Formats: sequence, structure tokens, C-alpha cells
Amino acid sequence: QVQLVESGGGLVQAGGSLRLSCAASGRTFSLYTMGWFRQAPGKEREFVAAISWSDSTYYADSVKGRFSISRDNAKNTVSLQMNSLEPEDTAVYYCAAGFLATINEVAYQYWGQGTQVTVSS
Repeated sequence: QVQLVESGGGLVQAGGSLRLSCAASGRTFSLYTMGWFRQAPGKEREFVAAISWSDSTYYADSVKGRFSISRDNAKNTVSLQMNSLEPEDTAVYYCAAGFLATINEVAYQYWGQGTQVTVSS
């Protein structure tokens, strides 16, 4: 069982930056692929970024070059650095953990409660 708690969301102007963090419980954090997903109002949840146990990274095309995912296995945390934010990035951001390195959300077994990111124009 893994529990995930996100933090770092908030309100930022377009062009600004935010750093999201996700703290995980459990002893096997280093074995998981950690992902970030987001859901905007009225839209389906979508993949944002993921980092595998071997530190391979994956990004949605919409965030490539602007977002960066990283993990610290010693601290059981995964972070999402978001730069050059756009109003279209406004959403609830969710941290997720799974054993497969995939962008498919059904492969992620554990989810956090989400943190709101709002980008004003």
C-alpha cells in the first residue's frame, strides 16, 4: 500500500513557475514509476509526465520543454517543476504510482488527492 500526498499548487501568472511535490509512504518507493496527471474543469484527466524506477522520463507533448519531473528515492518524493506556465495548464494535478512505465493512467495503482494549479492570464 502506498499513500501519496501532493503539495505546491497555487495561483500563478502566465509565464510564471511552480514546483509540485509528492510525498510517498512505503518502503518500495524506488521500485515504482511515478507519474503526474492533470484534470481541467470539464475535461478528462490527462497524462503530464512520468519517471520510471530507472529514471527514464516521459512527457506529454504539451509540456515538453516547460516541465521537468524528478525523484528523490532517499526522501520518497517526486517533483514536477513547471516553467513558462500557460492558462491552459490550469487543472488539478495528481501524483500517481505504478509498476509500469506508461502514460496510461489505468496502469497506476495509487493516487494522491490532487493539488490545484491556477494560471491567470
